[in-house]
Amino acid sequence: MEYAVVMAGFGGQGVLTMGDLLAFSGMKAGYNVTWMPSYGVEMRGGAANCTVVLSKEKIGAPIVGAARAVIAMSEPAFNKFQDRLVPGGLLMVNSSLVPAAETRPERGDVEALFVPARELAEESGDPKMANLTMLGAFLARTGLLELKQVAGAVSAFLPPEKKKLAPGIKKALFKGQEYIASL
Repeated sequence: MEYAVVMAGFGGQGVLTMGDLLAFSGMKAGYNVTWMPSYGVEMRGGAANCTVVLSKEKIGAPIVGAARAVIAMSEPAFNKFQDRLVPGGLLMVNSSLVPAAETRPERGDVEALFVPARELAEESGDPKMANLTMLGAFLARTGLLELKQVAGAVSAFLPPEKKKLAPGIKKALFKGQEYIASL
């Protein structure tokens, strides 16, 4: 089993952190993992994306031609990366920035799921954690990793100066799961 996901958005949205936490949690769960970040030269607001591959087998290369899932946190990411999905793949879109009523995937052979990530983050107590509500929704939808395991890995994942964020991160992850359960 090999599962590749592309996560993309603007710099400052936490796209790389979302992918890094997924890769770290996958490693803790016994998977072979790769995490390949890419970002523009801008400090905030430039393009940012990463590819995460989780596999029970050895991973040949971190570069992925076609992914089983794409998480698009912005409209440019939505437009750029939806073509990277395999047929039948999962396209998760941050509908806070890419309105579901106005934007549809150009392909009819993928599952599109629109998640109001910012609003869910606000409900969880911190609007800056939209990336983590989206990660929680992704994990709830795919079952790729147990959300409790990911939440349990948060404290070990965070550097010492950020450990105080752990309760909020866990809350945001579970808010994403709660949203998927409500569908």
